[in-house]
Amino acid sequence: MSSLQKLDNQKNQPKRKKKNSRNLWFERAMAIVASANLFLVVFDLSYIPLRDFWLQRRIQVFSFKIGPIVSKGFPVPIPIPNITPLYDPIKGIEPYRDTAQYLERVTQLQSKLIEPGLRSPEVASILEDLRRRSTEMINTNPFQIANKTGNLEKIKNKIVQHLPTPEDSAKESLIKFWSVENLGKNPLDELNFFDKEIRPLIETNYFRPLGENGQFLDLFGIIDFPFFVLFSIEFLGRSWSLSRRHIGVSWLDAMLWRWYDLFLLIPLWRWLRIIPVTIRLDQAKLIDLSAIQKQIRQGFVAEIAGDMTQVIVIRVINEAQDSIRRGEIANWLSQREARPYIDLNNTDEVATLTKIGIQLTVYKVLPEIRSDLEALLKHHLEKILKQSQVYDGLEKVPGVGQLRNQLTEKLVKQITQTIYDGANIAIEEDPVGEQLLQILIKHVTEAYGSQLQTKQTLEDVQSLIVDFLEEMKVNYIERLSEEDLEEILDQSRAIGQIKSS
Repeated sequence: MSSLQKLDNQKNQPKRKKKNSRNLWFERAMAIVASANLFLVVFDLSYIPLRDFWLQRRIQVFSFKIGPIVSKGFPVPIPIPNITPLYDPIKGIEPYRDTAQYLERVTQLQSKLIEPGLRSPEVASILEDLRRRSTEMINTNPFQIANKTGNLEKIKNKIVQHLPTPEDSAKESLIKFWSVENLGKNPLDELNFFDKEIRPLIETNYFRPLGENGQFLDLFGIIDFPFFVLFSIEFLGRSWSLSRRHIGVSWLDAMLWRWYDLFLLIPLWRWLRIIPVTIRLDQAKLIDLSAIQKQIRQGFVAEIAGDMTQVIVIRVINEAQDSIRRGEIANWLSQREARPYIDLNNTDEVATLTKIGIQLTVYKVLPEIRSDLEALLKHHLEKILKQSQVYDGLEKVPGVGQLRNQLTEKLVKQITQTIYDGANIAIEEDPVGEQLLQILIKHVTEAYGSQLQTKQTLEDVQSLIVDFLEEMKVNYIERLSEEDLEEILDQSRAIGQIKSS
């Protein structure tokens, strides 16, 4: 590399780092915006189910019923602002006319108790109206639209427990509750009971109109529209940048490159935006999902590894069986293939490899094991001599035993040297010998091929090989299906840890 190139690279490195830093900050900013949008989506989806909490801002703790054991618990207030007046219009929620007027009449009654008093005609008119409205509330169930019928049942149970009647009728209990006789005993306690136990349940009721599409009115799209515009511009900009930066990438390919961002643009199934938000947070390095991604990949591998391996093995065995049925083995042996063998380097690889193996054995291996080979030959030679009757007679002659050892060692060395010299002569450069070897190999191959070409022999061999491959296919797949893939993954993880260490 020239000095000018090095200098140019040194100049480009700070620019590249600065550009990567800008990209990272942009990714983080967009990830935070997407997270804020997801937070709003989750809040919107949970607002209706949790509206009672946002309205009353308290949690009932230790409230349960297990068989005969009943615990009312106690409320714990949560110091948060009341957001229902702000968000109810977004969900199209309005006060339910009948229940709202019911509570207004109760408030009017509370203001009239002192002046003009409980026995006044005005109070009597209010009580009459409350008894009528109570009957209508029980009969018509105004809580049904808001899916709050359970709260109506709670009202019935509480009023019956407070003022029991012979028939345990909630309607009769409410009529009795809004009577001068009942309120005259202790009006403050009765109205405090209503404010504490009954009023919060009635306040949860609401009316929600239907839109022209037959669904409940929902204006969350107004809040979501600015995010839609921002994410659309970003998506188009990223697609344009990817199509310009990578050769052969069209606009459609670039859009599919970041397919998960489409969930930010779809007004349906908004909860699926958790997918692009999670990916963006990981790309912006605000969270680390490498461990989760590793587990997902391993789980994916565990699911498809068995099926993929079975398909590959079956395909290979089927190809081998088809080749045998077509007679390609016999054609290869007889050198009469339908498609001629293609030699890429004008070299007989089999003969060359055989020659290399012999040279390696003679020049490298035999010198290393010569002493061991001589000891083995000496042992067997002595064993043969001991079995001879002549040898037993000579053993009794003085001096013959030492002579025998000398002769044995000399004979072993001569045999070893003869083998070694013969091998050296065999591997020396001998064009005529090599040609004769090639002719021999050719004639042996042709002989085998001609014999295999006989109809009965060829059919028997092909049938046996095909059956053997079929048995191997069945047995292999059976073993594979019984293999514990989790154990294989454990072994793979162990190998990865060894490599990393």
